[in-house]
Amino acid sequence: MTVDDAKAYLRLETAQDDALLTGLVASARGLCEAFLGQRLIRSELTETVPADGVWHRLAAAPVATITQVGAPALPLGVYAIDIDPVGDGWVRVTGGGDVPITYRAGIAEDEASVPAAIAQGVVRLAAHLYVDRADASAPPAAVAALWRPFRRLRLSATVRA
Repeated sequence: MTVDDAKAYLRLETAQDDALLTGLVASARGLCEAFLGQRLIRSELTETVPADGVWHRLAAAPVATITQVGAPALPLGVYAIDIDPVGDGWVRVTGGGDVPITYRAGIAEDEASVPAAIAQGVVRLAAHLYVDRADASAPPAAVAALWRPFRRLRLSATVRA
């Protein structure tokens, strides 16, 4: 999922198009995350939720850990947290106002740990964008086939009591 991976796939040996490939790999990675409904590389995120006593799902998935509720951290009796079996993070805070939530989310700890099929799909999509940059042809079906087993789908909004 790096520029070097894309260059190897495209059999490019010069650094002439490195800047272009950097952007295309980033675009392919973003499209992959949108398709999967998951972040690829685990990173720390901060999100604000209302302190209304209702369970709120965190936006990014899969959640590995919820590290802090509030800034400064709120006392334990004011909030509840949960990470469900599919990796959705949930937070319930009471007291009113808006509260920042800090958490870590992503499939893999680093680029080397991303499943091979996902990484191959990102490289193939970046290569397609490079080769067909003057054309508007559809991406190869193999890209979606590589990513599909990792895709998270929701048929309806989940509400938690």
